[in-house]
Amino acid sequence: MTSFVLPHEVHGDGPHKVFAVHGWFTDRAAYAAVLPDLDRATFTYALVDLRGYGAAKDAPGAFGTAEAAADLVGLADRLGWDRFSVIGHSMGGAVAQRLLARAPERLRRIVGISPVPAGGMRMPADQWELFADAAHKPQNRRIIIDVTTGGRAPAAWLDRMVARSLAHSDAKAFRTWLDSWAGEDFHTEVTGSPVPALAVAGALDPALTAGLLRETWMRWYPHGSLLELPSAGHYAMDEAPLDLIRAVEDFLRADGNPAAAEREPAATEGSGG
Repeated sequence: MTSFVLPHEVHGDGPHKVFAVHGWFTDRAAYAAVLPDLDRATFTYALVDLRGYGAAKDAPGAFGTAEAAADLVGLADRLGWDRFSVIGHSMGGAVAQRLLARAPERLRRIVGISPVPAGGMRMPADQWELFADAAHKPQNRRIIIDVTTGGRAPAAWLDRMVARSLAHSDAKAFRTWLDSWAGEDFHTEVTGSPVPALAVAGALDPALTAGLLRETWMRWYPHGSLLELPSAGHYAMDEAPLDLIRAVEDFLRADGNPAAAEREPAATEGSGG
């Protein structure tokens, strides 16, 4: 019997291997806006579809972050990647931290783009209902995307994001994923990790704020850093792609580069809002 392999696409042929993990609303297409301008000579990026999304839309599973971390380790083995970095957006940020808990010795660096903290996301009852019902109510998905991008995105972009989300996710898996990324607390499994960890927040995102990440990410990771992008909300890949690429790739390049590593705190110090 053949074991499940995460559907993926590979970009670049650089020596630094990097997984890119999408968030709750869509599949690997979440990174479409940044693909043309990635440094493919320095990095090899593998964009994945988690179970319930994209080419894995019909895949069975538990639809949780722990399972996703195991799937990523399996894919790394299949690709022959002994050590690698991981980028995760939103829910994918929680997956990245689960991967850190599962295989810390294999991770070079982690990046969370508006990452859900490893402690989960507690919500008041009305907000939970909004999120839970988004599995079968497109209007709820639109409200969530609009609010988390500061209410300033064009209507056509919001409509496109919702349509993409509906087309590239399974409703049952979508709902089950919510219980995992919002409800599970595994922060004690990663607290104190020496792996360098960058969190990128969008100033227009009222949920996963720089303030929240200071109280979580920055407390848990001794080599953590935080950058806030002033022109982005929750979807920095679409809202500020060039700023995001520069920040993320500069951080990843610092691995194995003592001079760059010494400059890291100065590059991010005071950048949060």
